Amino acid sequence: MGRKKMILDLDTGIDDALAIAYALASTEIDLIGIVGSYGNLQMLAGVQNSLNLLNLLGESNIPVYLGEKHSITTQSFDTLEISQEIHGMNGLGDIKIPKSSRPYASESGIDFIIDSAHEFQSDLIIVPTGPLTNLSLAIKKDPKIETLIGKVVLMGGALTIPGNVTAVAEANINQDPEAANEVFQSKLPITMVGLDVTLKTLLTKKETELWREIDSPSSRAFADIVDYYINAYANLKTNLDGCALHDPLAVAVAIDASLVTTLPINMKVDTEAPFSGRTIGDETRLNSNQATTVVAVAVETERFLSTFMTRLSTLFSKN
Repeated sequence: MGRKKMILDLDTGIDDALAIAYALASTEIDLIGIVGSYGNLQMLAGVQNSLNLLNLLGESNIPVYLGEKHSITTQSFDTLEISQEIHGMNGLGDIKIPKSSRPYASESGIDFIIDSAHEFQSDLIIVPTGPLTNLSLAIKKDPKIETLIGKVVLMGGALTIPGNVTAVAEANINQDPEAANEVFQSKLPITMVGLDVTLKTLLTKKETELWREIDSPSSRAFADIVDYYINAYANLKTNLDGCALHDPLAVAVAIDASLVTTLPINMKVDTEAPFSGRTIGDETRLNSNQATTVVAVAVETERFLSTFMTRLSTLFSKN
């Protein structure tokens, strides 16, 4: 049996960079491409970050595709000030890493998702860790992929706790509630890895110090980038001792579902004020026999952190 194929769909900020590293460090899957999104920064800037990171991590053959630049209900996108505070102006804690001269792929990210769904079908895992705009546009363009894709494991939403940008909304879902609702209402088999579990998986400077000791170009860069993130969390007075591993947890769950306990529930996303961006059970599908979505509500924190550190330290020691 061949390895599952993974597509990362991300707005490459700091935890997205850690998600890329985790995917590259995991032998169970084959990362076949990255699709750029907007969110932590502008889409094109995030695509360049992805190309630079792949180069830094010794994987400069993995293609990076352009996704949508803004939500399905807007004509443009402006990076939020809070995103710049958390991820830095360049999305990577304002740490400069060597620029990759490699171009992005000529095919659109939407078409890459569709083509991959037809080629790999149940062996394909899509991990969106930004807004769900690209995935929404892909299923709109080719609804057949809803029943072809093996699974979607997304970082976004909050079911049992408050949101992080409003009282009810998590940042990724809040960027494009309409697209998120279309994805949740689709036939796609979804695992939602939201704030309910990602805020329980924290990294501290104790871990980044271990990366510094490896003393390779990638370990030094990632230690600097993540220290910026940890400081940003402290400045925001989040009551968290460290920074949350939002996006890498989604990649980890895509590889090993046993890391989380899930609740099967058909979901919807509210698109109107005052609850816009809220991820909640869909009352119209409450008595449906089958839930297309499962929501992670508990996580084996120590096992995930241990695996995360082992995999990334191994990867960093080679690059």
